[in-house]
Order: sequence, then structure tokens, then C-alpha cells
Amino acid sequence: MTSRLTLYARAREVIPGGVHSSTRLNRAIGTPFYAARGQGSRVWDTDGNAFIDMCCAHGAGLLGLGHPAIAEALRQAAELGLLNAFETGFGEQLARKVVTHLPCADKVRFCSSGTEATMHLIRACREYTGRNKIIRVEGHFHGYHDTIYIGGHPPQAAWPDNRRSPYMESPGVPAELAQWIVPIPHNDIEALERAVAEHGHEAALLILEPVNFNCGCILPNAAYLRRMRELTREAGIVLFFDEIQSAFKTSLGGAQQDFGVIPDVCTIGKSLGGGLPLSAFCGRADIMDRFQPEGPVQHSGTFNAHLVAVLCGLAFYAEAERPAFYEHLRRLERRFHEGMDRIVAAYDLEMVVPHYGARFDIVLGRRTPPLRYEDTFCHDRSRMLAIVKGCWERGVYFHDYGGSPVHHGYSVQHSIADIDEVLNVLEVVLPNVLQANG
Repeated sequence: MTSRLTLYARAREVIPGGVHSSTRLNRAIGTPFYAARGQGSRVWDTDGNAFIDMCCAHGAGLLGLGHPAIAEALRQAAELGLLNAFETGFGEQLARKVVTHLPCADKVRFCSSGTEATMHLIRACREYTGRNKIIRVEGHFHGYHDTIYIGGHPPQAAWPDNRRSPYMESPGVPAELAQWIVPIPHNDIEALERAVAEHGHEAALLILEPVNFNCGCILPNAAYLRRMRELTREAGIVLFFDEIQSAFKTSLGGAQQDFGVIPDVCTIGKSLGGGLPLSAFCGRADIMDRFQPEGPVQHSGTFNAHLVAVLCGLAFYAEAERPAFYEHLRRLERRFHEGMDRIVAAYDLEMVVPHYGARFDIVLGRRTPPLRYEDTFCHDRSRMLAIVKGCWERGVYFHDYGGSPVHHGYSVQHSIADIDEVLNVLEVVLPNVLQANG
């Protein structure tokens, strides 16, 4: 076995920062998590240690690790020759699954990542409406492309000015692109109405995560979503739900089904591929038909609807359509959050654990769930790092995302016993960290 310290030192010689994705450096443990193998709810590192996986591939691992249905899909793909850059009948079968289960989906296309999905669909919304501006909600995440990586997560010092001059979330994004972004606060109907009144005639779309997983697992106010649907319809703005993360966490119909507000278009991903890179964008036929060869908007890619990912997507649906699938996830959800509520109350901890289906967040420094992005500024990152490290030392893996609180979760292969073990660890770690120094 090669230790994580050795692997990290070697990686930094040939990989920028030693990682292929910026957030893979877990600052709580000082290195990336170097995985050697995984099975079910557990992952082993290259030092031979076993962990209960509470990252679950950032939400993509709803089937857990080494699921037999995915292994069979991979075997089938290899047997068929790993067909690439062709259309297959399997692509139509998977598209029909999406259209059957997702309320807004008349038609769908597949790609590999959430970033790709939002990028291409935003382009179609702009062409469809003939407008350029994007109204976006603060704290929500829609990928790393230049079009939308603006104004979403300003640091606290920059936040008051974000609505006047949208914050550029990475160097290298042209500042000129900020003119097309209109940031608004979450769950604020008056601010929503002002933005539409002022920018509605120029706005192609209004985009949000119906559940703000990327910053505190903030749930939407029902009246806010309903008013958003009314205003966008009246102003001719495309309502765009980014369900890359929220899709499949409670049902096959996504948050749009759960909350009863149907967008014009949406993106889905993460869990869709059963652990393989697969995302999709879908929506009303008149918008989706703007893509070539039906319409003028370009969307192409060698690996779109790749056989391997599509077969794994079909395997995921086959599992998720079983009644026992969501019944088991709901049992895990109840067990975990009843346990967390008990721990928080017993030790009088200043924290909340907002959740939606199989994903949850840990927000430190407050006793009520956050309603908008700025409500998470209280989160104490240094203490969160100490929590992550304390759990890691005891065989439970939570990932460090840095900065704002971000989601964690479990898979259908986790058991009640796994959840109880995680709760036992948290009951030791949380009081030790949060009650230290007052």
C-alpha cells in the first residue's frame, strides 16, 4: 500500500495542486482522500482504513459503491463493444424514462456533466427568447462555465454589493459578462418582483436550485416558488430549475413534483448515471426543439449519451423504480435526523441539519434553518474542519468543501446500523468541537 502522504507528494509534481478537481483537497485531513476500493456504504483508503461514506460522490452515489446492477451494466457495455459517438436504442429508452417521470420534460438530451447541461440549456433559452440577461438566486450553484459562474457565492465582505455589481467567482471570467447577471436573494418575494419588473423585458431565464443544496440545503418557501412561476410566465421568462442535485433524492419526479411547481426547463444529473458521468437537460418541446438539427442552436459532443453511462442510467432507473428503493431511503432519513435532533438537543449545540431526502447539510452557528444565502455566513469553517477530521479519525468520511456549508448524504446501500454508527461518532465529535472554548 502507498500512503496518502506519498501519493499526494507525487501527485503535486505532475498535477496542479495534486488534484483533478479543486475541492478534492480535504483540508481537514491535509490531503485528498485516496480511495483504494469501495463496496456498499464503505470506502477504503490507500492506507488500509475503512470508512462509512457520507460524501457519496457529492450526491452522485445514491446507489452506493459496487452496486451489482451497475456492474452488470458495465459488463453489458463491454460486451457490446463500448460503442461511442453513435446513437443507440438505449439512448431513446433512457430518454423515455426521464420524460415519463419528470413533469416538465417533453424532450431530453444527455451530456456528461452538470456544467455542460446548464451551459447548453442557457444557450437555448437565450435563443428562444431573443434575450440575454439571466436572473439568478444567490447561493445557488449552476456549474463552472463563464456564463453563470458570476454572482452566486460572494464572500461576506463582497455580499452587500453583489446585487449592484455581481461578484466574479473566479479569476479568468471576463468582467464584461457580469452585465448579463441579475442576482437576487432567495425566498424574498419582493426582491423577486422588483427584479422581474426592472429586468423582465431583457431576461431570458430565471435559474435556481429548487433546493439550495450548495449552500445550507435551503428549502424554498412555497409561496415564493408559486409567485416565481406566475411572474416568469407573465414576463415571457423561461423558468429554469437546476435539479442536477435535487433530482432523485426523494422521488423520480424531482423537487418540481414534490413542490408542485413545474418549470419550463430543467437539468438533472448526479445520481442519474448510477455513479457514471451522466447529466441531462430537458423541458418543453418548443424550447428543446431549438437545438440542431431541429432548430439553430448547437449542442454536440463525442461522449454525449455514451453507451456506458446510458446503460448505467437505465440500471439506476430500474433500481429506483422498485418501491423498496425510496422506502429504504426514507427509513434512513428518519433514523439519521431523529438521531441528530436528539444529539443537538441533549448537548444544546448551536447548529442545524437541514435536509431533503437522502442529502443534508450541517450549518454551525445558528438554531433555525437558513432561509437565504446570507443566513449561512455564521457557519464556522474552522470548527467544521475539526468535525470532519474528528469523524475521519473514527471511521466516518465527510468531505470538506471549504467555506460555506455544503451537503453530505447516504446511499440505498447504507443500513440502519451504518446510520447508528455515524450517529455514535457524531455524538462524540460534535460536543467535543462545539463546546470547546465555550
